[in-house]
Amino acid sequence: MKSQRILPGIILIGFGTYLFLQQLAIGFLLPLLTWPTLVMIIGIAFLAQGYSERVYESILPGVMMTGIGLHFHLAGKFAFWPNHTIGMFVLILSIGFFLRLQKVGTGAFSAILFLILAFMLLFYDRMAAYLGFLQNGVSLIWKFWPVLIIVVGLYFLFRKRK
Repeated sequence: MKSQRILPGIILIGFGTYLFLQQLAIGFLLPLLTWPTLVMIIGIAFLAQGYSERVYESILPGVMMTGIGLHFHLAGKFAFWPNHTIGMFVLILSIGFFLRLQKVGTGAFSAILFLILAFMLLFYDRMAAYLGFLQNGVSLIWKFWPVLIIVVGLYFLFRKRK
């Protein structure tokens, strides 16, 4: 059985540091002392557990939590950072699958699928402008494409393995 000391150790150190900095009330750090920081601390703990203890199943939740915390810290503060939250969540998920793929060797299809979906979500405006000559067909497809995502998800859940 793998050691379970890294995850709780980093979470306790991170939360303790967070609470200590909150009590000190240092002005320039106050914007960082919000819930996304707590999510990032947990995510970093999962990543440390995944890589240092070779519990590779911890990589995906670690990337998701760290990425979501980072996204909520950066969204709206930097012009280059996308405000499209669902697109960023899917991109972070894709990055997590790619990092997990490096260690486990499985999940390439999911990583690529989520990467394509993320780019579709993040760059919809540019894609719609580029495909402007197909406006009616594209708008109809765009209106119902979440149903396609649901159908693909159901296919993955209920397909029979050979």
